[in-house]
Amino acid sequence: MEKVKHWWLDFFQNERNNNHWWARKKALWEKRDAKIVQTKGNGEVFQKLKYDNKTLYKYLFHVSFLIKQGKNFHLEELVVPYQFRLIDNEIVDHKQIVTNTVSEDIPTLSVDKTTERNGERFSYDRHAAVQYAERWWNSYNPEYRVFDVDCTNFVSQCLRAGGAPMRGAPFRERGWWYSGDNWSYSWAVAHSLRWYLSGSREGLKGREVENPEDLLLGDIICYDFQGNDRWDHNTIVVSKDAYGMPLVNAHTDNSRHRYWSYEDSTAYTPNIQYKFFRIGE
Repeated sequence: MEKVKHWWLDFFQNERNNNHWWARKKALWEKRDAKIVQTKGNGEVFQKLKYDNKTLYKYLFHVSFLIKQGKNFHLEELVVPYQFRLIDNEIVDHKQIVTNTVSEDIPTLSVDKTTERNGERFSYDRHAAVQYAERWWNSYNPEYRVFDVDCTNFVSQCLRAGGAPMRGAPFRERGWWYSGDNWSYSWAVAHSLRWYLSGSREGLKGREVENPEDLLLGDIICYDFQGNDRWDHNTIVVSKDAYGMPLVNAHTDNSRHRYWSYEDSTAYTPNIQYKFFRIGE
């Protein structure tokens, strides 16, 4: 079993040598006139299944990258799920577990005209939203349910921590809210939150801006990886790189201070579309 104890050491070296997401991340930062000057990684098993004479291991690989950009440094962190099988003390089928971020069914939102009557602003505490995103980027607040695809739930929690007012309960297709064992579609579904931010005129709302550099800390980026108008993912801006471009935190594949464009993601395609929302305006 000594091989299993140190499986992540071999994996760590192989990933750096092979043309996987690691290479895409390196290329991404090189385009930004930056380089990865140090990497550290570790693995933690979260599931072990025995069958026949084999054992299936599933684990979370936590890797950190020290990025140097000009005179500036920042630490990026990423947690990626992997699995392998152990057969006769040999590791085989070592591969990433790819998370499906696309919902099969997209719920329909309705506009409640009785509550969409004014453009009053709420006071958005960006600092509190970012603090929450930093506190929970790689863990889960027990006050909320954890979803298999948790990115929008996480972003909604950050917005709520920043003082965004909830409304619309108990109708799941209306408003933006979370209450006990129930929640609105816009709270937990990426596609629904994207359209809610575009259409809301009261309480939580967002103003679309043209460029990512126009975003402030605490603002939201929405992602349509396939470019087919099925919005798949959301992140929150928590910092900026040396050239003023957003760095984001997210759940599902948990990440911290990741470059906003997601060009290093396995979900990335050349057809990707983005929406940039300034919150509270």
